[in-house]
Amino acid sequence: MSFSMHGIAVAQGIAIGRAHLFLQTSLEVTHYAVPAEHLEAEIQRFDRAVSTVRDELQELEKHVPAGAPPEFAAFLQLHLMILNDETLSGIPRRLILQQGCNAEWALKQQMDSLISQFEAIEDSYLRERKEDVVQVVERVLKALSGQPTTLAADHKADGESILVAHDLSPADMMVFKQHAFQAFVTDMGGATSHMAIVARSLGIPSVVALHHAWAMIREGELIIVDGMAGVIIVNPDPLILSEYRLRQEQWHIERQKLKRLRTTRPTTLDGTDISLLANIELPEDVDGVKKSGATGIGLYRSEFLFMNRSDLPGEEEQFNAYRRVAEQLRGQVVTIRTLDIGADKPIEQAPKVHTLNPALGLRAIRYCLSEPRLFLTQLRAILRASRFGNVHLLLPMLSTGTELTQALALLEQAKTELRLEGIPFREDMPVGGMIEVPAAALALPIFIGKLDFLSIGTNDLIQYTLAIDRADDSVAHLYNPMHPAVLYLVANTIRTAQKAGIPVAVCGEMAGNPALTRLLLGFGLREFSMHPAHLPEVKQIILKTSLPDLKPWIRKILQTYDTERLESLVLRLNQQNC
Repeated sequence: MSFSMHGIAVAQGIAIGRAHLFLQTSLEVTHYAVPAEHLEAEIQRFDRAVSTVRDELQELEKHVPAGAPPEFAAFLQLHLMILNDETLSGIPRRLILQQGCNAEWALKQQMDSLISQFEAIEDSYLRERKEDVVQVVERVLKALSGQPTTLAADHKADGESILVAHDLSPADMMVFKQHAFQAFVTDMGGATSHMAIVARSLGIPSVVALHHAWAMIREGELIIVDGMAGVIIVNPDPLILSEYRLRQEQWHIERQKLKRLRTTRPTTLDGTDISLLANIELPEDVDGVKKSGATGIGLYRSEFLFMNRSDLPGEEEQFNAYRRVAEQLRGQVVTIRTLDIGADKPIEQAPKVHTLNPALGLRAIRYCLSEPRLFLTQLRAILRASRFGNVHLLLPMLSTGTELTQALALLEQAKTELRLEGIPFREDMPVGGMIEVPAAALALPIFIGKLDFLSIGTNDLIQYTLAIDRADDSVAHLYNPMHPAVLYLVANTIRTAQKAGIPVAVCGEMAGNPALTRLLLGFGLREFSMHPAHLPEVKQIILKTSLPDLKPWIRKILQTYDTERLESLVLRLNQQNC
């Protein structure tokens, strides 16, 4: 029987192959009483299982394949941290003693408690980290039952298989890469889950959040994975299969053509140069930036140096990370965003702030201003790195002039300290601000004249403008970058900045969406920053676009308030020979 399922597309491409079901441990464990005289032995059984999983993860960490995306090692380290934490490796031991229960039941109880705490977090990225806890617990349960804990023992892929799983851990993903699966589909996951991040790093077609795929698909069934539309088709009829084989061939041809554009300057048909930059999280991402043909880094998310660790990175560690990127870029721009972290992204050694709505609470620049010593440490590190390249500093989530004034005062304090210590830095390092709060977009004169450049963070701007958490399944369909209010804010910000002679970039997902490239060009955008994987396709559209031809279309679009008509106009704009 042929049927299709819809999920979230997280890595583009088309794959056709036979389903392999990844059998995972059920988290429905049995509860039984353990006699008092056997409780110590039960604790030892639990400790052995934890030790076994620890050894396996450490062994995987030692043998991360050369050329593997840096996310692999980071995710394995995160799972080791979860495993070694007292909340997972210690509390179940006490539950075994207190309740006289088996190790599996004690571990499951503690996992349920931790997951309920993660569910209360509003930040989508951190909320999805509950899956990491589940994956670690799953491995320990396998060890307790004596089951093999890796995919390698479960399947020998032939290069024609598509992995179907309820969920996948980072360790599973490492083996997934080694087994050369064509694609993977999972019931769980989201746009910011580990599966999505690794899939994008590997460039493998993938669809997540299918909910019931693992239960509905049978071993060996033929599957089509459409990584563009977020659709999988099971047991396709011959006509659909033939059509998708043609699409797959065309996709591969287009990918090869796009690779040839790496060294081509992104210039429109009328001769206007466009700047294409990349977004990164870690210094290791620079290799991908160079391969993509980007001419610099428009957004270096520095908070990833602070996350998934029990201590704070000191000034030297931060300085070395920033310097490494600046030196590798050899004079190309490196825009470092200061710490975008807050109550919804806790740092172990920093004061915890509890609030009902972290997205509207103490985060980003607000958090940094409330922790001036932490902020000064980062500012000193960035300033010190500025003499090793073309470093720019970016302040996130500005909404008031007071925030900017205080941030600039702390930057001056950091400069004064370095001067007194005789430590060199670039005195004229450019300073910019992110426009991701509607208040900032509507009151740009507050910032113009005080900043050297602006960067529009469309992800947060859309969420705050439409009051939508796109990670919330119940309202995710309302997350729309082409809402007329969003387009007005983006277009007005670009236009206002240009009139004031201030460079402006877009660094959110809109910048990397080829369907919106001409729209942004028509708004006047000349600097895009995106995930390196999206850059070739955006460049291709730029090379085929004439800016003067966009003007009548943009005029119509900005005068339209009906969303369906807006989408139709943008679609027609993209179909024009301009």
